[in-house]
Amino acid sequence: MNRDQPHDLGGSELQDMDPETFRRYGHEVIDWITEYLRTPERYPVLARVQPGEVKAGLPEAYPEEPELMSQILEDFERVIMPGITHWNHPAFFAYFSITGSGPGILGELLAAALNVNGMLWKTSPAVTELEEVSLDWLRQMLGLPAHLRGIIMDTASMASMVAIAAAREAVDVDIRRRGMAGRDDLPTLCMYTSEQAHSSIEKGAIALGIGQENVRKISTDGEFRMDPRALQAAIEADRAAGRRPFFVAATIGTTSTTSIDPVPAIAEISGQYGLWLHVDGAYGGTAAIVPEMRYVLAGCDHAASIVVNPHKWLFTPIDCSAFYVRDPEILKRAFSLVPEYLKTGEDDVTNFMDWGVQLGRRFRALKLWMVMRYFGHAGLAARIRHHIELARAFAGWVDRTRDFERLAPAPFSTICFRTHPEGIDDEATLDRLNAALMDTVNSTGEIYISHTRLNGKFTLRLAIGNLRTDERYVGRAWELLQIEARRLVPEIVA
Repeated sequence: MNRDQPHDLGGSELQDMDPETFRRYGHEVIDWITEYLRTPERYPVLARVQPGEVKAGLPEAYPEEPELMSQILEDFERVIMPGITHWNHPAFFAYFSITGSGPGILGELLAAALNVNGMLWKTSPAVTELEEVSLDWLRQMLGLPAHLRGIIMDTASMASMVAIAAAREAVDVDIRRRGMAGRDDLPTLCMYTSEQAHSSIEKGAIALGIGQENVRKISTDGEFRMDPRALQAAIEADRAAGRRPFFVAATIGTTSTTSIDPVPAIAEISGQYGLWLHVDGAYGGTAAIVPEMRYVLAGCDHAASIVVNPHKWLFTPIDCSAFYVRDPEILKRAFSLVPEYLKTGEDDVTNFMDWGVQLGRRFRALKLWMVMRYFGHAGLAARIRHHIELARAFAGWVDRTRDFERLAPAPFSTICFRTHPEGIDDEATLDRLNAALMDTVNSTGEIYISHTRLNGKFTLRLAIGNLRTDERYVGRAWELLQIEARRLVPEIVA
């Protein structure tokens, strides 16, 4: 039987792809990935398909009979690739740039082949113990205190929600057993975060029944950092009204501007009122791997929990979020539920299923471990340092150019700016101009930038963080922005 035939399943219609067929197509896929990583710039950064176009290229009905892997891979190129926005492209400057690095991709491949579930220590001891070791290595690299214990979660959104749940459990009002609905004895629980914080903090409050009305979005200063005096005033107001403050989220590297909240002052206030302090360092926290950037984590030794994302700026394929807590026992109080079929005889082992919502857990530590070993602390620090240097160069170009202006500080590798030509001061016109500029440069396929609003102004964001980004791509982005801004002014102003 020819192995190229779709019905060849290795001698039996009940078996997997046979090993030699897997080897052949495995080599083909690895060769494809190699060329993709070698020259990703041959693709437009932003997908150019129209809504529904990818679906239209696929059959409406499922395949009844087996199909050739060669045809599946051809359809991947023909249908799927045109609909891909290339986050691994060196000119991807939108949101927060990320990198699927070579060692990380190989780690994902090995994890997929092993296909283990790390819910219990016993279900794969290496999954649990490598996770513990890898996260302790990362903790050491970041200079975080030794008392923190870590667990890998999919994203910072999940980690922050788990932190809120743990903080709620720490209040000790029997929510685990009795819930929150219909209780006359339960005070209104209130939590606090910056008006610049990531939306996941508020989403966590929604999911856990805290409610949007009980999330206090604290005002920020001129550099978009949480105002500690406003935080304390909000806490005092809630206490005076008979409500129960319980949780504060500070941010290191806010989503819009990458500003750094004053964590030491926030930690002092949290301690004064007995509140759980969670630090969202999903983006900016990893910068502390650079020795001269350790200051960004000042005050985190007082945090009850902190999250950093290796998949954002540590070259680990998404998803991989490192969540550290001071006291894992509170997580267990909030989440541990062990039916008979999950009981094992081991004592003094870590069962990560007890630390959060998920039972099934992927072997995410493998790719992180391989990335840290392959690049080493020095290599990781050098690459992040280079990104910060590139961002400072771009910020300098903006600052020195008459028709552009920066709208926020740039403590890391993200720049918030806009074009503001002389003689155009109407904010509505400037908003239209900058929105058109973003759409125009993105439509070229050469770069991809995103936007936010700061003080009501439409603000362009350029984030540098891809492992393959160098001076050429940053320089070309700046050149393209200037050319298109000059071209657009007569159209927008007319």
